[in-house]
Amino acid sequence: MPSPQPPRAVFAMDPVHLPLLFPPPLMARLTQAADLDPALVVRDFTDPTAADALARAEFLITGWGCPALDAGVLAAAPRLRAVLHAAGSVRSLVGEELWKRGIAVSSAVTANALPVAEYTLAMILLAGKDTFTHRERFRATHTYPTPADTAHTGNVGRRIGVIGASRVGRRLLELLRPFEFSVLLHDPYVSAAEAAALGAELLPLDDLLRHSDIVSLHAPDIPETYRMLDAGRLALIKDGGVLINTSRGALIDHDALTDELVSGRLHAILDVTEPEPLPAGSPLYRLPNVFLTPHIAGSLGNELERLGQIVVEELERLVAGVPLTHEVRHSDLARVA
Repeated sequence: MPSPQPPRAVFAMDPVHLPLLFPPPLMARLTQAADLDPALVVRDFTDPTAADALARAEFLITGWGCPALDAGVLAAAPRLRAVLHAAGSVRSLVGEELWKRGIAVSSAVTANALPVAEYTLAMILLAGKDTFTHRERFRATHTYPTPADTAHTGNVGRRIGVIGASRVGRRLLELLRPFEFSVLLHDPYVSAAEAAALGAELLPLDDLLRHSDIVSLHAPDIPETYRMLDAGRLALIKDGGVLINTSRGALIDHDALTDELVSGRLHAILDVTEPEPLPAGSPLYRLPNVFLTPHIAGSLGNELERLGQIVVEELERLVAGVPLTHEVRHSDLARVA
């Protein structure tokens, strides 16, 4: 009796990411589990070669650079059973037609949360030591700080405000535990008891902003969080406070934040902005109280392999008839990124 044909899988992403997501050992596992052409990486679903592959595909392995899976794409993929996303959010990738079809969706967002939390921890520790201010002063004066200059420097007892018990937020809370911090949390979906179990005190957002030395944003980019830190809420942060954003720039009123930073009242560590990137003339590029990075907190370089590992394991589960571990459900999108 002939062996059953393996299911057909197709890559759909910017091919530049493929070697880091799926180095040879992972690629070998993919091609063993499914009928997959490693040389075919779709960026345009209307291309004749892509259209033929799409018509036979049961699984799409997507990533950064994948076109949106709109009704037209799905109509051309009548056999499609699952989308396995080797990146984070699927919000801009999938639409209502996909959910109506009952196509399963999986995302490597859990693995992508790890480096973001690690980046944030590093920035919290550096901010507590007032590293960026001392660096600027040292570059300008070539002199060491006096005891008066460092009187308010240090990480013992710092109050860290975490906005959002997302995957990143929860991992950050774990990473903060070994340090002598007082951790505050705001999340409308978390109870006081759950926050305590996570090692934090649950507070309303305004109270968290008032009482934190360092505020870190980890809420999802959804309509309810659009510009959640407006001028009024930014004004609640104490003088000299630090705001860290590794989530999305849309969560902050950018003009109001710029005003606060130009005044020198606040410090900011921004891996994301609105718009992204900022215009060339933005004062945030040159302000000494702003540490700006080009959206690097998420998975880069050798960290991408962790995303590929999740996709490989999910594909193997599907082929074996085992439920997905990292499934994204339609109802999740109302409260996650």
